[in-house]
Amino acid sequence: MQKNTLYTILISIIILGILSYFVLRTTKSNTVEYIAITPIATHSNGMEFIDSSTCVDCHQKIVEEHYKTAHFNSFQPVNKNTIKGSFQKGENTLILNKDVTFHFVEKDSAFYQEPIFNNQNTPFYSAKMDIAVGSGTKGQSYLMWNNNHLLQLQASYFTPTDSWINSPGAPDQLAPARPVLERCLECHTTFVQNISGNKKGNQFHKKNIVYGIDCQRCHGPVQDHVKYHKQHPKDKTAKHIIQYSSLSRQQRLDACALCHSGLRTETTERAFSYMIGDTLKKFSFPDYDESSLEELDVHGNQYGLLKASKCFTKSNALDCITCHDPHKKERGNFLSFNQKCMNCHASLKKTVQCSGDKNNIEKMNNNCIQCHMPLVKSKTMKIQIPKGDEISVDVRTHLIGIYNKEDQH
Repeated sequence: MQKNTLYTILISIIILGILSYFVLRTTKSNTVEYIAITPIATHSNGMEFIDSSTCVDCHQKIVEEHYKTAHFNSFQPVNKNTIKGSFQKGENTLILNKDVTFHFVEKDSAFYQEPIFNNQNTPFYSAKMDIAVGSGTKGQSYLMWNNNHLLQLQASYFTPTDSWINSPGAPDQLAPARPVLERCLECHTTFVQNISGNKKGNQFHKKNIVYGIDCQRCHGPVQDHVKYHKQHPKDKTAKHIIQYSSLSRQQRLDACALCHSGLRTETTERAFSYMIGDTLKKFSFPDYDESSLEELDVHGNQYGLLKASKCFTKSNALDCITCHDPHKKERGNFLSFNQKCMNCHASLKKTVQCSGDKNNIEKMNNNCIQCHMPLVKSKTMKIQIPKGDEISVDVRTHLIGIYNKEDQH
């Protein structure tokens, strides 16, 4: 009798152990232990930024593609991979004028601009290039730290000529580095903390920076989103994150217009105050007359030009992401853009009848963009190239329309 009781107890313990194992295994498959994420920066409103690499576990392809975009690479610490200009002998100089030549020097794993007067052997100064502004699609300018002060250096790089140039707006004489204001940075990076005490100061917290335009600029705080989905990996419904599909048309447009609507007059709000989903007019408003948007310069005001296009005015849905996927590097992919044009016109159930010259259409491989959104020379963005000539930068207009041949680049 005693043996049977012991046997029964032993069997019960074994069965209980097996059941406990499967219960624990099932529980662990539905939830995982959340490992705290260390923020890389903190917004003045208390929002904590995390590194975008944290998103790779669930969105690997999107993150890897986004890393290639001009948005993400618009503000980067300088290193041999991010700087575009050449430091090779014979390619590392800029003749500023008859008296001064800039030399671009790599030493001690860092990069410097060194202006030298032609009758001297030693540089007038040696300025370290700390931050590259611009992805290199059209060019780059460079910033240096002087304690906590952020300054723009005089020489830049221009991609179309693959050469060093005098920075846009800089005099053709040797000049002091220019102070960089928070408003200048707002369109090139996700967040920088101004510690100057006023918006016209150029002192910034070196450690409280989120470089480039990353996920959080367009999706808002994502820390709770990551935490939830790490703990609930089987839940495929996105939680605790702003999705563009949840925004109104104007909210989606405002997110892009913050940086792509030209010069804006500020309200009392500071740079970096605007967050996705806000109403942009509470923070700034256009510094131009919206009744004549067609006259806007092509540089920097894609939003205004788009608003003046018939494609926009006759649509209730067209916005920036109708044509652009901010997650991908799309530059030069005309086939994709052309297809979006055709899809939109097809949805109107109207046959597209192109009235252009058939021979020219064939030469351009039926490229809608080349004809209806041509490259136009900017009236405001002009570059001094090394030989002293001034050239206008070509920018693709977002005023969609029918252009005469002489209007096109």
